[in-house]
Amino acid sequence: MSEVVAMAGQAYMRQLQAHPLRTKAITSGVLAGCSDAVAQKISGVTKLQLRRLLLIALYGFAYAGPFGHFLHKLMDKFFKGKKGKETTAKKTFLVEQLTASPWNNMMFMMYYGLVVEGRPFGQVKSKLKKDYASVQLTAWKFWPVVSWINYEYMPLQLRVLFHSFVASCWAVFLNLKAARSIANTKKA
Repeated sequence: MSEVVAMAGQAYMRQLQAHPLRTKAITSGVLAGCSDAVAQKISGVTKLQLRRLLLIALYGFAYAGPFGHFLHKLMDKFFKGKKGKETTAKKTFLVEQLTASPWNNMMFMMYYGLVVEGRPFGQVKSKLKKDYASVQLTAWKFWPVVSWINYEYMPLQLRVLFHSFVASCWAVFLNLKAARSIANTKKA
């Protein structure tokens, strides 16, 4: 079994080396789709909402993977050669948390509302006004640690994979939290 895993890892790394953008996009899409499937099952859905799952996977493939690819390349180029690895990692994650994090949370909330749920723009805009600040503040409690680990310990070519994997776990957690919130509201 370990040989199969090692061979799969080597094949993945070859694809990552030969086709980095495509590999990161596919990886991000697959992980996003898988996390949505797990989140749906854990939240008690008896039949997977395939349309939702595919739209979440599309988001990972078409936006999150490519965005991460270019963001990490840009950050690496911008901070390359700066003195002090630890200081550079701190500055890099700080820049990411103050720019990409707010942008990505807004983009996901808009995509989810407009595309996945099919809501009109006015409703999505209202939801953004109502929930965006708390979503971003919550993200700033969790993601800075992930970003720091990513920039401090992950090689450039594996940063999108690491981020996508953690994002998958985060999505399952958020879905469980939402499901509990809905269940508690029904009990009350």
